[in-house]
Amino acid sequence: MEGKDVIILGAGPIGLACGIEAKKADLNYLIIEKGCLVNSLFHYPQNMTFFSTSERLEIGNVPFISNNPKPTRPEALEYYRRVCTSWDLSVRLYEEAKQVLKEGAQFKIITNKETYTAKALILALGFYDRPYLLRVEGEDLPKVKHYYDEPHPYFGQKIAVIGAANSAVDVALETWRKGAEVTMIIRESGIRENVKYWVKPDIENRIKEGSIKAYFNSTVERITPATIEIKTPEGIRVLENDFVLAMTGYQPPFELMKSMGIKFQQDEHHTPVYNEKTMESNVPDLYLAGVVVGGLQTNKWFIENSRVHAEVILKELTRKLRVG
Repeated sequence: MEGKDVIILGAGPIGLACGIEAKKADLNYLIIEKGCLVNSLFHYPQNMTFFSTSERLEIGNVPFISNNPKPTRPEALEYYRRVCTSWDLSVRLYEEAKQVLKEGAQFKIITNKETYTAKALILALGFYDRPYLLRVEGEDLPKVKHYYDEPHPYFGQKIAVIGAANSAVDVALETWRKGAEVTMIIRESGIRENVKYWVKPDIENRIKEGSIKAYFNSTVERITPATIEIKTPEGIRVLENDFVLAMTGYQPPFELMKSMGIKFQQDEHHTPVYNEKTMESNVPDLYLAGVVVGGLQTNKWFIENSRVHAEVILKELTRKLRVG
């Protein structure tokens, strides 16, 4: 076993920020990531543009220069690679934490490759690889996708887009503009109010003019290789269908967190219990950073408003280690 002062699970922007602060504090640290560097960002659509300007995505005092005020996915991937290299961060990629145990005053982290011990643990886990499932017959068919990459494969195809938030709206508009026949299936009575203000009128106008078909107050009942069956206020409809793009959102790794002893508030958002001043969870020396703090409110914490978690956590952790 290799002992560390702190192990950070997750090599997204916030996990990297925690690693930078640990290195600045001269702590023996390690960042462990089950996928590639900034794995969640890597799985974003290829032509995605960030909502935020580049300076709000910066970490470690490394300048983020982009061609336009709002950077693209490739620019962000390049930036965070540069951050990792500039700080010479200790990162183990493609190494998944299988089990985390608290043994006395230390954590034991068992991965698919090694076993480590650490005095403290920081969870900077994302949620992008844990989609909400439709839980209907046919969801396991190859034509059903919970991730969207680019519009080209859907040219000339009949596609159903499930959802009414930003991701679903972007997918519907982009695939329609690239030649797909698009139908949106939406549980709510309309497009969500939090959809980007410059996009919401676009999708609503496309629906109003009939370019994009939309079934509101509707749900998916069954999917077959050639059709999708939906329940609408007017009854069951069976639509010809080639692909289903289920933009239903994603969720944090609740089971892993519970296995570590983390407790959750009895609220609708399933928010983990933590100290807002130190980011320490109910488990001593186990800290939460980034989007995982919000529970089901996956749209509450972003890179720009959770970068500070790294400084808060490492300030508290360094103080405790020195006292100890």
